[in-house]
Amino acid sequence: MIIEDIIQIGNPILNRPSKFVAKIGDEETKRVITNLVDSVRHHSLIGMAASQIGEKLRIFVTEVRKTKYRNLPTDKLRIYINPEIVWSSKKQVVIYEGCGSVAYAKLFAPVRRPEKIIIEACDENGNKFRLEASGMLGRVIQHEYDHLNGIEFTEKITDMRKIMSSEEYRKMVASKG
Repeated sequence: MIIEDIIQIGNPILNRPSKFVAKIGDEETKRVITNLVDSVRHHSLIGMAASQIGEKLRIFVTEVRKTKYRNLPTDKLRIYINPEIVWSSKKQVVIYEGCGSVAYAKLFAPVRRPEKIIIEACDENGNKFRLEASGMLGRVIQHEYDHLNGIEFTEKITDMRKIMSSEEYRKMVASKG
């Protein structure tokens, strides 16, 4: 198990687009995937891109889990290699997001994104798959996909006056039931 520190905003690696993974089954790719999975779980996140652990490869993982303050539908661990969002709904929704690379997930802000997407990618075995996603999974996929393109969620904040700490965000969520 290797837990990687999360690269923080301001580090130029987060602003550079990631590179296509040419050899999906090689040891280097397997090492990056293992480190991503270990790191996303250790840091209690629900998604993480390779760039967040200093690897500029087009790989990210998602694992939507229940949290102490939110009881959302869960989703199994998924690995996305060389992903492409091939369709996005015209309908968009504004939802609060945080990021392990922005003040270690201690900052939340409203971000507008398509409500539904379809993504195509390869899994860790090189098998191609297509997934339609909405809700929290769709949101996390879009967020991590942005990381692969050198985009941080702070670039998409809809209202700077509504930024809040993770503590205030949790209070807001709890008060809404």
